[in-house]
Amino acid sequence: MNFHGTEVRQKALTLLRGGARNADVARRFNVPSGTVSYWKHMDRAKRGECPGKHDPRCPRCDGRELDEAAYSYLLGLYLGDGHISHYSAHRVPNLMITCAESWPGLMDDCEQAMRAVFPDNSVCRVRRTGCRNVKVYSKHLHCLFPQHGPGKKHDRRIALESWQQKIIDAHPWEFIRGLIHSDGCRITNWTTRLVAGERKRYEYPRYFFTNVSDDIRQLYTDTLDKLGIGWTHCTRHGNAYNISVAKKASVALMDTHVGPKY
Repeated sequence: MNFHGTEVRQKALTLLRGGARNADVARRFNVPSGTVSYWKHMDRAKRGECPGKHDPRCPRCDGRELDEAAYSYLLGLYLGDGHISHYSAHRVPNLMITCAESWPGLMDDCEQAMRAVFPDNSVCRVRRTGCRNVKVYSKHLHCLFPQHGPGKKHDRRIALESWQQKIIDAHPWEFIRGLIHSDGCRITNWTTRLVAGERKRYEYPRYFFTNVSDDIRQLYTDTLDKLGIGWTHCTRHGNAYNISVAKKASVALMDTHVGPKY
């Protein structure tokens, strides 16, 4: 039987484009891993996605149009679970957002935002234990994410450029959604009340955002203030790293524009 026919190759490429690992595709179709790697490389080259093969224009350097709503969401993800690295094996730096396997919808939203902000660049998913790293390669990552620097985010100052603040002001909910999707959650809290001599249990939804960086928490709360969302510090073990949104009206707004992870 011919395992390297056009039909097998197209099925393999469909899986590869969806983020499947080369080794998994090779085992599934009983094809040498080197062949799968070659198929993937030629497919990416044909679609112009090979890093370093072209020099896409940059919204900051060349004035290319920027999808600001997608950027606002992606910036929130970056400030939480994002990292920019430049390994010697690659000719261009990459932005990596770590997404838990538990939230496939969040992973899809992350990839969609990357493709919208970097329409001419390569976006891929790299599988790790319990998560996937959604990555995009671009020579202009430092242009769009000037907050990048050595060390951990909470060990250095994080401040938005004026052009970034204008985007956040125009698309605040996308920014909040990105922050919640990275370092936040929607949970159901409960408490008890004495009613007519009987103690009853009451449940209510609540949003939490947790980040060690004082600057990033400030960006979050400043944006909440502009949206009229009530919030409080939730100190645990002497650290005020948690921001809580629990008032009914504020939670309702958050549910409308953010919602739980999915």
